[in-house]
Parts: sequence; structure tokens; C-alpha cells
Amino acid sequence: MNIFEELQARGLIAQVTDEKEIKDLINNGGARFYIGFDPTADSLHVGHFMALCLMKRLQMAGNKPVVLIGGGTAYVGDPSGRTDMRSMMTPETIKHNSECFKKQMEKFITFGDDAAIMVNNADWLLGLNYIDVLRDVGACFSVNNMLRAECYKQRMEKGLSFLEFNYMIMQAYDFYHLHNKYGCNMQFGGDDQWSNMLAGSELIRKKTGEDAYSMTITLLMNSEGKKMGKTAKGAVWLDPNKTSPFEFYQYWRNVDDADVMKCLKMLTFIPLEEIEQMEHWEDSRINEKKEILAFELTSLVHGEQEAQKAKDSAKALFGGCGDSENMPTTQLEAADFNEGKINITAIVVKCKFAASKGEAKRLIQQGGISVNDNVVSALDTAYSIEEVKEGLKIRKGKKHFHKITF
Repeated sequence: MNIFEELQARGLIAQVTDEKEIKDLINNGGARFYIGFDPTADSLHVGHFMALCLMKRLQMAGNKPVVLIGGGTAYVGDPSGRTDMRSMMTPETIKHNSECFKKQMEKFITFGDDAAIMVNNADWLLGLNYIDVLRDVGACFSVNNMLRAECYKQRMEKGLSFLEFNYMIMQAYDFYHLHNKYGCNMQFGGDDQWSNMLAGSELIRKKTGEDAYSMTITLLMNSEGKKMGKTAKGAVWLDPNKTSPFEFYQYWRNVDDADVMKCLKMLTFIPLEEIEQMEHWEDSRINEKKEILAFELTSLVHGEQEAQKAKDSAKALFGGCGDSENMPTTQLEAADFNEGKINITAIVVKCKFAASKGEAKRLIQQGGISVNDNVVSALDTAYSIEEVKEGLKIRKGKKHFHKITF
């Protein structure tokens, strides 16, 4: 099976500009393609993970990736999929986040002279002259067409700033610049980027008379139609300091039954033949499928050793065997104690099972918090330094664990 057909079979392809041309290019290793990543945080998250895996698949098939860090577009902020304007970041924050992205991407993509290259659009966008851009690029865009774009339509009711309105032009200019300098002939991105990507292909056609193609990948949605990769604590990050390997493993171990096969197809590198066999497994083996999914994805992001530790910890917590040392841990200090004791509500907040003491109290009153396998019912429950030194295992509901130490 060729790479294009495999992407189709895995459910990864959403929209394409020219199917025959794109199929021929990537099946024959002729694509010089790019995917953009705006550094809006100091870590990549699960939403980026799909794009990185796509890039890896295409590189394995002989195509040449260009990883674009959006150090310039981050000054504006992409309005796609947003109901409000993004917070403005300082140049220092953007630079720091860009460096964090680079380190993480090297785990997935092979860089080198004849492999992938990494570029930052700050290198060309920040030096542009406004009048020159208006005359050279702005004349190629129809405001009427831009306002019909899905990424703008959903923002019109609440208000779309002129700053964000320019984002499409900047992304299109990126494609145009990469086409001229590096011979980029394709752009890939999430399905919510379709309008911006079409604008890039059209700009290249108008300015050079040459063809350039775009393809979007299916957004990772659960069976309820919501984006995957979010938890009560926020995004599922690829940085182990923000989402530990155990928490990452547990996120995938706990996906809904209806989403398991889709995630195995879209996210893992398990051969399709093996995944098709799993589809015929008895319903009683659903947990086995989830363990395979969690182990494969944790191995991809954190390495096989960390994945094994996470798996062993999960067995210790849920099966009564294995090693529980690798579960998420919070260390308390003397300053966290009041007269030698710390209240259960403070502990729940410390381990981020609740965003506030009020939310923590509600969890406790509903019987949702256990300490060392005993349900906590009294809000005035407190623990001494000596008890914490011995180690407290905090559980929220049935599936979320945390360890408190001193």
C-alpha cells in the first residue's frame, strides 16, 4: 500500500486541492512539504502530535519536510477555531517557546542536509515593509472571499480585530516564500486551516504561475464531536514536566471505547493489517486495545522505557501488582503546613485535582476523593508532616491518582 492510500485508510485525509497530483507526489517521494506550528506555549500538545506523526509518515515514504516555527505569525495569533482573541505574547516569550518546540520536534523528525529542515517565519515576516506587502501581496486578496472563510465567519459576531484579519495573508505569504526559497510544493495542516492554505496556493499561482497544493488532516475528535487532548487540568502536553509520562499513558488508557480503534489507526504506526485484526477481537478485550494504544503513544513521545514504567504503575494502581513509584508526585515543604498539619482541601488543590479550594470541597463532599484507598468525607481532615513523609496516595474518582510526599 502506498503512503497516500495508507493515509486514506487511516482516516487522516480531510480535504485536498488536487487529489491526483498530490497522490503522485507523495507516493513517489516528490513532495517538499511544510507544516506550521505557532509557538503559543512552551510545549507541543496532543493537537500538534497528529501533525508530527503525519510528517514522520511522509518522511519515511521519501518526502522532504520543512518544519515551520511561527515565530512571526505568533505576533498576530491565528483566529481559526477561536471564539476570542488570543493573548498577545512578548517577543521574549515567543523566542523561548520556539526553542522549546525545536527540542521536542527532534524526537519525531530526522533533520539534516538531505532530510528535514527547520525554519522560523520571524526571519522573513518581521522585516517586511508594510507598504510593499500591501502593493505586492495585498492586491492578490479579495476581502469578500476572506470574509467568507470559515476561520473568520465564526468570529464576526463577537468581533474580529484587524490584527487577526491579517493572519491569512501572513500564512499565505509563508507558503509563497517557502515555495520560492526551498521549492515547497505542498502544505499540510489541520482541517481548520483550509481557508488559509487555499490562500497560499492561490497566491503562489497568481505570483508565479506555478502550482502548489494543500491537504488538510482530520482533526482528532472524540465520539461526542469534541477535540481530543483536553483534560480537567487543561491540554495534554508532550513535555514530561507539564504532563508526566504516567498521566500521558493514563489519558490514552482511559479514552472512550468508541474512540479506541480510530486512535489506533490515526495515531499509531501499528500496521493496518494488525489493527484490522483487532477490530474483530471480542468486546471483552477492549482494555487490551486501550493498553496497546497507551503504550504505543507513550513510547512515541517519551520512549519505550518511560512507557513501560507508566504501564507498570497503572498495573500497580488498578491490578494490585507492579511498581507505583512512577505515578505523578507532588512534594510538600514545611511552608505548606499550618501548625504541623495540612488540610485535605489544600492537598487536592496542590495535586491539581481541583482549581480552587471551593472546587476541592465539592469533590470531597461528593465522595470523589480517597487517601490511601479510604474515602475522605470530612472537610476538616488534615495530615501531619509525619504522615506525609510516609507517603499519601490521593485518588480522584476511579482513574486519577497522585502521590504526596515531603
